[in-house]
Amino acid sequence: MDPFRRAQIILLCDLCKTAHLQSHCERCDINLCQTCVGKHLSDSSIRHKVVLYKYRKSLNYSTCPDHAGELCKNYCEKCDIPVCSTCVSSSKHEGHDISDILEKLNAKTESLQKDLDELETRIYPRYEEMASGVQTEKAELEANYGKLTTDADQHGEALHREITAIVNQRKSDIQEMKIKHLSTLNKNTEEITQKMAELKQIMSDLKSMLKSNDVSLTSTYKSRNSEFRTSPPKVRVTVPSLSAPKINKDQLNEMFGSLPPLSINTEHGDTIKSAEAVSSPPVKPLLDEPRVTATIDTGYNRLFSVSCLSEDQVWTCGNNNTMKLLNLQSELLTSIQTKSGYVPRDIAVTRDGDLVYTDYDDNTINLIKNKQIQTVITLQGWRPRFVCSTAGNDLLVTMDSDDYKQSKVVRYSGSTEKQSIQFDDQGRPLYKSDGYYKYLSENKNLDICVADCGARAVVVVNQSGKLRFRYTGHPSYTKQSFNPVGITTDSQSHILTADSHNHRIDILDQDGQFLRYIHCYLYTPWGLCVDIKDNLFVAEYHTAKVKKIQYL
Repeated sequence: MDPFRRAQIILLCDLCKTAHLQSHCERCDINLCQTCVGKHLSDSSIRHKVVLYKYRKSLNYSTCPDHAGELCKNYCEKCDIPVCSTCVSSSKHEGHDISDILEKLNAKTESLQKDLDELETRIYPRYEEMASGVQTEKAELEANYGKLTTDADQHGEALHREITAIVNQRKSDIQEMKIKHLSTLNKNTEEITQKMAELKQIMSDLKSMLKSNDVSLTSTYKSRNSEFRTSPPKVRVTVPSLSAPKINKDQLNEMFGSLPPLSINTEHGDTIKSAEAVSSPPVKPLLDEPRVTATIDTGYNRLFSVSCLSEDQVWTCGNNNTMKLLNLQSELLTSIQTKSGYVPRDIAVTRDGDLVYTDYDDNTINLIKNKQIQTVITLQGWRPRFVCSTAGNDLLVTMDSDDYKQSKVVRYSGSTEKQSIQFDDQGRPLYKSDGYYKYLSENKNLDICVADCGARAVVVVNQSGKLRFRYTGHPSYTKQSFNPVGITTDSQSHILTADSHNHRIDILDQDGQFLRYIHCYLYTPWGLCVDIKDNLFVAEYHTAKVKKIQYL
């Protein structure tokens, strides 16, 4: 039963003092009848909070520590403490700003509500998403490391097969030598045995002659001793030794292949910093004079992209539907045509050594394994442009919407979309939506680096997609147009981008600080890649040549 309906208790409005109360203003801490509510709310200078009386909050004022029996219904802004009315009039708080504690309470309540809203709608869901992501990653971990172990086993078996084949060949060579050696000794034995038989016959004849009285035999005897005084030649064959160099464990490790250091990244609030790698790469200073060590003629009219398969083999694509694998001598090793017959927009070599290409006209991303083309992703409403393979064997792809009004970077694991990067924290587009070139690369600290040609900027975000910085060219060249096209990164976390209009490569550190240029008589540098030894390969658009450059 409501309190004002009890016969023994009559609760009246604090304003009119006559009508039964119905409501309560929590801001002013007064009770109101239905008629006085409107009058009370007419004072717009105060943010009233009127609720039904039965839903009012019961306020517990603190007791003043200095004045017994006094309740602290005021608040000293300077001292930042609740105070009673006696405190307010005392000299201790003279000249201080005093406010109603209910006003302070309302402000605090609003702040609490905002905190609660943010926790419920933004912060906690993010933690849930992170926890879910970690669980997913843990579920995938066993399979991924299992595959890694299988790859190591298969590679070891392949090396075993090669070593077994070499051992068997050496055994065969040894057996052949042994047979030749034995044959030579047998021949030598036959010659000696033949001479011994002749000697036995001569000795037998001499014995017979000595016993005989036949004068004619004795008188006609001719000695042959001088013929046998020189013994027959003795054949000496030296058994060869196996010239086996000392086993070098470092060379064996290099031959078997290496694992990149485990990259562990820690998120601090909104900023994700990459932790130090378990095994840091050796520091390689920049050369004062970079130099071209090889030039490859690809045979295209226009060259778009280059991707390293090894130190001396590169995949290339240009202005026709054929992708070519070439060596440093410009020799064609393999060529593959696109599945659709259209020109490939970009190529990338995965950690497994397979080739990926994007087909802008066919809206597909395709994997080439053992010369067989498999379409792994088909897009709807979006067109794939440029692609790179990450340290985690994911694919990062830049793409445009069909109407060219949106642009984004998408991360795929196999054919599953894992991440989409399109806007900054203020909801503004990270990348210009103009259909221009947007080559991309993943850095060692797992930053995602995009050369946004239309925006004339290198846009770098961290692993979670938060903007870290934009590089718009060296300040001393403000009069020249910065035109970034290709982009790549190396073991030192350098960012290298091809400035095609100015015919050079800009080198930045991982935080976007300019370090130096590479010129090397380049002409319209376009696509870039770096091999495992930090050699830079530059695809020249107009000459259709690939230049291998040592710059570290």
